[in-house]
Amino acid sequence: MTRAIALVDCNNFFVSCERVFRPDLEGKPVVVLSNNDGCVVSRSQEVKNLGMKMAVPWYQMRDMARRHGIIAFSSNYTLYADLSNRVMSLLAQFSPDQEVYSIDESFLDLTGIPDNHTQYAQRIRETIRRCVGIPVCVGIASSKTLAKLANHIAKKNPRFGSVCDFNALSEKELNELFAAIDVREVWGVGRRSADSLNGMGIHSVLDLKRASAKRLREKFSVVQERIVNELNGVACLELDDVVPDKQQIICSRSFGALTSLLPDLEQAVVAYATRAAEKLRQQHSLADGIQVYIRTNPHKGRDPQYQQSVLMPLPEPTDDTRLLCHAALHGLRRIYRAGYAYQKAGVMLSGIIPASTRPRTLFDNAVAQEKSHTLMRTLDRINRSMGSGTIKLLGEGTDTSWAMRRDHRSKRYTTEWSELALCPA
Repeated sequence: MTRAIALVDCNNFFVSCERVFRPDLEGKPVVVLSNNDGCVVSRSQEVKNLGMKMAVPWYQMRDMARRHGIIAFSSNYTLYADLSNRVMSLLAQFSPDQEVYSIDESFLDLTGIPDNHTQYAQRIRETIRRCVGIPVCVGIASSKTLAKLANHIAKKNPRFGSVCDFNALSEKELNELFAAIDVREVWGVGRRSADSLNGMGIHSVLDLKRASAKRLREKFSVVQERIVNELNGVACLELDDVVPDKQQIICSRSFGALTSLLPDLEQAVVAYATRAAEKLRQQHSLADGIQVYIRTNPHKGRDPQYQQSVLMPLPEPTDDTRLLCHAALHGLRRIYRAGYAYQKAGVMLSGIIPASTRPRTLFDNAVAQEKSHTLMRTLDRINRSMGSGTIKLLGEGTDTSWAMRRDHRSKRYTTEWSELALCPA
């Protein structure tokens, strides 16, 4: 039985999320910007056709945007994460084995599903579009690397109707497709390795497929050997059913405006430690240390420069937001220096272990631990149901003039009561 791995990829995901609740944006040039409205991180096809590149600074594109009527949105991660979860939940219904690869990509194992896989993938596309409003493309093949490549062809080649099944194509048809695709499009081939491969006369996907796996392993690593094997249909990468717990959790942001005030930094650090603690509890883990860092803007060379970090060990592993924030604030006050204009702050949780393996000591206070667990569980439940930040520590404050700039953010249509989408009368 031929293995069938599908990669389902949302098209221009951030832009597509913005269009779900703004159907008037269909067919119009739209971009989504990075933190602090810095760079372009998502483009509609109309913008791509105009020649705007990914990751270009937005301030350099404003004249072009005015000329062509390009509509810009600040990143709305709350909306994107919620719609991603809805897409992934629907995809789980189409296969017993799913690997959520990123916010907008998921692998599905279709091996053994008796339906015509192309028709089955079209049903997946129709379901996602109808239930969530997000367009997707599907690539199907016998390995994950080939599935990624099939997805690329499904997006770029209109004749496939957004679904490309390599298993349904002949060897001759596959080789013709591969000969026309640059080797840089292969999953796992970076810019530097692509330059080295070009130097060896390997320019297309077909060239790489026909290359000696042993020779590439000797020149590069076992990774390149696996890529060649996967391009030849030999599956070397299995689906990961369970995403491994993170061993470090980082939360940081650049400020929307520089600040030299300790109270502003304290509010930022409390907010970041709170988000990190939430992520820690989501994976049912504990941390035994929290690192805090602050820095000025290294690109303002004429300004006084300062950056520093400190690791604060905890008396015992915890997931309690209050204890993590207390330690983070203590660390911040140790490294803070007046007279500098700070651009960024952040926290990193370390020493992460599963909550089920919490070490026991003679000095454990079981009652206090149970109260902490109950409080944090209640806090998370309310914030999940009523919206992030509904209940928060006073230390986060209400004056967030230092916060990340989002001058063009859309509404959080699905997660904030005051911003829910309303049907027209």
